[in-house]
Amino acid sequence: MAKAAPAEQLKLLELQGLDARLKSLSNRRRTIESDPRISDLQAALSVANGELGAAKVAVHDAETELKRAEADVEQVASRIERDEARLNSGTGLSKDLVALQSDIASLNKRRSALEDVELEVMERLEGLRERQEAQQKIVDDVQGSFGGIRAELDAALAEIAAEAAEVGAKRSEFAAGLDAGLLAIYEKTLAKRGVGAARLFHGKSEGSGMQLSPGDLAEIKAAAEDDVVFCPDSGCILVRSAEWA
Repeated sequence: MAKAAPAEQLKLLELQGLDARLKSLSNRRRTIESDPRISDLQAALSVANGELGAAKVAVHDAETELKRAEADVEQVASRIERDEARLNSGTGLSKDLVALQSDIASLNKRRSALEDVELEVMERLEGLRERQEAQQKIVDDVQGSFGGIRAELDAALAEIAAEAAEVGAKRSEFAAGLDAGLLAIYEKTLAKRGVGAARLFHGKSEGSGMQLSPGDLAEIKAAAEDDVVFCPDSGCILVRSAEWA
């Protein structure tokens, strides 16, 4: 059985207190890092960006369609202008001029129909642009919320990191002054059990929170003061003191 002076064993409780603080800080850090608001906003931002992308594609397609419609109107208008110039010149056979008048009438009807198409596309494009602007605002709002929460969480993480560094430094300094053999047992127990040491207080292990059985208590009482004993339930080192008995 491992041995260590009772006074040395008693120091383990202070070390355990520092380790418990470090564990608490680590748990807080994990809680902050997994804040559900972040995942919720990331999901919302993904959806919003998807909608914005679709709105941009719709605007682009409508703009392309408008350019085609404008080109079609311009082409017909240019042809009408050329034909009218020929007609106004009065040159050519009368039957050719009559045919030219008929072509101009047909072209004017064609231009009117194309202008209706152009107007419809322009109106649709205006609505699509408004939709894109509205969707962009949604994306901006979500990004703003995300940035605010991220800044809040980063500030909290920075505080935790600073406190953990301070507690970690105290822990290292304190551990350096402990009996090397006892510290090795403590570290191994801490790594395996999650708790390195705890008080045995009025027959109750503070490592497990359980009252020890009469048989376990009798065995521990029979051990020498410098014997290192363990909690039968949690497996941590039990630190004893006459005044806690």
